[in-house]
Amino acid sequence: MRIYGSQPGEPDVESPGHRYAELIGGPLDGQRLDVTGWSAQQLLDGAALITEQGAYGPGGRAHYEGQPGDPDRLHWGGDTP
Repeated sequence: MRIYGSQPGEPDVESPGHRYAELIGGPLDGQRLDVTGWSAQQLLDGAALITEQGAYGPGGRAHYEGQPGDPDRLHWGGDTP
């Protein structure tokens, strides 16, 4: 699985001692996001991640947010410019 933020061609290696959440759906589906140090509330709130593959092209953002009881996955909620 590709790590969000890694450059194409870089090895997809998770750093020891880090925590990762899988991105579900949308343009970043299947990638993993480093959520080390995120609180439970931050996981629920999620993040707007820069992506070139979303509905708004380069510089657009894909919103991923957590679901109660599922801290290891962030679900796509839509794209924004």
